[in-house]
Order: sequence, then C-alpha cells, then structure tokens
Amino acid sequence: MADNEQNGAGAGAPTLGPIPGADGPRMNILAQYVKDFSFENPDGPRVIQARDQGSRINVGINVTSAKTPSGDWEVAIKFDCTAKDGERTMFAIELLYCGIARFANVPDAQIEPLCMIEVPRMLFPFARQILADATRNGGFLPLMLDPVDFASMYRQRQQRAAGVTAPPPANLS
Repeated sequence: MADNEQNGAGAGAPTLGPIPGADGPRMNILAQYVKDFSFENPDGPRVIQARDQGSRINVGINVTSAKTPSGDWEVAIKFDCTAKDGERTMFAIELLYCGIARFANVPDAQIEPLCMIEVPRMLFPFARQILADATRNGGFLPLMLDPVDFASMYRQRQQRAAGVTAPPPANLS
C-alpha cells in the first residue's frame, strides 16, 4: 500500500520531491506595508459643497529601492496627490507604500529592473485601494488611479541618468 502514497496522500497525488525549476530565478514579496501616510482636507465641509467646475487632480509617483541589512530589498512607491478647485486645495494625500522583496538566483544586473518595475507593479493595486478609501472616507469620490507603466517610468529614469532627454510629446491636435 506504500507504493504511491506519501504523507497520507492518495494515489496519483504529487510526490514530495525537488520542484522543477527551483534553482531558477525567483522573486518573492515577503511583506508590504504603509510606511508613511497623510490625508489633509484643509477646507473641511466647504469643499464638499456643489461646485461650478470639476477639480484638478495632480498625481506624482516615485519609486525607490534599497537593500536591507538582511540582503532583501525594500521597494517604496511614493504617491503625492493633490486636488484643487481653482486655488483652493480640496485634499492632499501623501502615501509611502513599501514592500520587502527577496530574490534568489537572479543576476545582479537584473535586480534593479525587478525592484523598479515588477515589485511596484505587484504593490500598486494595494496602494491604489488605500488612496481610494482615504479620499472616499474624506468625503470625496474615490480617487481611482489608472494603472501605472512602471517600465516606462524606469526607462525615463535611466535616460535622465544618462543625460538623454526624451523627445517632446507629439501634438495630437
């Protein structure tokens, strides 16, 4: 009866042995957390009243990474979001959302692109939800950020570091 059963698993169950590709490159997100958060509603109930025009929302996003003493990587996405109605600030949000990533069997040259593109891509939906909940809880419509192209952000950062300027945007009018 012990021919195909291991650890009480029935016949045909996967066996406990080496995992195919286990020696290949791996990336794990070990933790994610809010490192810093601020929501300001400076004009209180007056900004929630009906307005003649829509608000102007500015969103800034920045990604940084740093190696921790344990050898893992802390990747941080900083969001700066401000909504204005004319000159009046309706709300301002600052969020620093972080994740701890561990890499195994990844060439050193690939760590930076993974930290600046793939890890933020995985963290973004959680940070987006925090921003949406904060604005909704502040009395506004939820701030639903569009998906972010972290690969493009990384390329632009690399070009700036190399002193290359991006071509001006095309005029579509």
